[in-house]
Amino acid sequence: DHLFKIVLIGDSNVGKTSLLSRFSDDLYTDSFITTVGVDFRVRTVQIAGKVVKLQIWDTAGQERFKTITSAYYRGADGIGIVYDITSQDSFQHVETWLQEISKHVPATGVTRLVIGNKSDRQDKRAVRLEAAQEYCRRIGLKCVETSAKTATGVDEAFGDMVADIL
Repeated sequence: DHLFKIVLIGDSNVGKTSLLSRFSDDLYTDSFITTVGVDFRVRTVQIAGKVVKLQIWDTAGQERFKTITSAYYRGADGIGIVYDITSQDSFQHVETWLQEISKHVPATGVTRLVIGNKSDRQDKRAVRLEAAQEYCRRIGLKCVETSAKTATGVDEAFGDMVADIL
């Protein structure tokens, strides 16, 4: 058995808590709740014939106060940098989040995955998938799109991360 810590970071309102709820409890709510403190959920998955327990941490709204501490990242095996495909700003801030991560996390040994959330909102899309893929290719990271609302790509995103960690 393996236990991996995965942390989700990104701007407010990109859907980190919704992704966490969808993956851990298969729930989604349209109402926006600001999380305060630190929230984490546990889900056990089977990947490549191995039983893996994932402890998934949510920044819990701290990103608004720029108070995410090194304790949040400590022991992380994977980091999901989440942006909202309907917000160009949140995508541009991926770079800022990566710089922030580099202050707390070694350059190697911690899997990083860029996650474009809210893929169900194609009518409001502001970030082209090709642009996100090109950016991620340039910086050497994988990039996926998800919808916490419809569950599209959510299991795959976490599965990709775990496969990389293993």
